[in-house]
Amino acid sequence: MNSYSINEFINKTGPKARPREVFGLQSERILEVDLAGEVWAKIGAMAGYTGNIAFERERALEHGVERAFKKTFTAEGQDLMKASGRGRLFLADQGKRITILDLDGQRLTVKGEDLLAFEPSVEWNIEMMKKAAGVMSGGLFNITLHGQGKVVITTYFEPLTLPVYAGEPVFTDPAATVAWSGDVKPEFHTDINYRTFLGRGSGESIQMKFEGRGFVIIQPGGSK
Repeated sequence: MNSYSINEFINKTGPKARPREVFGLQSERILEVDLAGEVWAKIGAMAGYTGNIAFERERALEHGVERAFKKTFTAEGQDLMKASGRGRLFLADQGKRITILDLDGQRLTVKGEDLLAFEPSVEWNIEMMKKAAGVMSGGLFNITLHGQGKVVITTYFEPLTLPVYAGEPVFTDPAATVAWSGDVKPEFHTDINYRTFLGRGSGESIQMKFEGRGFVIIQPGGSK
């Protein structure tokens, strides 16, 4: 067959077989949802679908007064949409790499912009990092998910997971930090000296510090 033919292109780029579970990867950058009920996803992430699926923006009080208050007054937590019905739903986020994680009772905190989708069985809340230095980095609020079900995150390029051990803290760039496990304690760490104020610092004056036991997921790209 002609390698440049339309039929060859369709064969190479057409949908794969349905995933065995609710979430499956059509490619590293396209998530397929085998929908038979509902899922929550990042608003604007729908790339295409087949079947009978309806989309509804998260209502103001759908997840309780406390979370509505946080979203209103922090502009954080990522707007969500509920996809419901039956069909094949394809989700993507600006070509970012997609990773599916099964919580299996564990707790995971994700930056709102890096959360693509999660099953309705997953519990979630918006968490605030209270240290004042966070204001300078624009990273005060994150989404903590826990319980049973799958969560889908996105990263720029290949993610790297750094283990955190007791007494051996891990430091990361806030813009490169994607998610971390529930057993580590994050805080903002500053490394400001006179060179910083003279404009001769390295540009890495604000960092995230993780202590405890667990892991941190970072990415090689992200907005500064």
